[in-house]
Amino acid sequence: MPKDFTEWHKVKTWIENDHPAPLFRSREVWWCSLGSNVGTEEDGKNNLYERPVVVIQKFNRDMFWGLPMTSRKKEGKFYYSFLLHDLDRTAILSQLRVLSAKCLIRRIGKISQKEFAGLQQVVTALIIDK
Repeated sequence: MPKDFTEWHKVKTWIENDHPAPLFRSREVWWCSLGSNVGTEEDGKNNLYERPVVVIQKFNRDMFWGLPMTSRKKEGKFYYSFLLHDLDRTAILSQLRVLSAKCLIRRIGKISQKEFAGLQQVVTALIIDK
């Protein structure tokens, strides 16, 4: 069934014009408006097209590298599972992307330093293809 991007464009307009960028830091997990995307790019859900995202690297107050997450346990080279609030979560490494801080909707929490260090290692290994 073909996607209709009309509603996502309305939300995107609201984000751009009326939603201020919140303060955020690396290691934090946020509900983030990822949108309705093309092909196999991870889509957001619900009325704000949201998905949980881990802030991997903050570049400045407006931009960061984020990793979309899923609540489904997945294994393999392109996934990293960790605990957040005693629940299993999985970061989808193949979906690493630059995001605007304006897309951050509400903070969920922060992953532990140990889990974040492990996540950084697998992201780095993936980028340099180790």
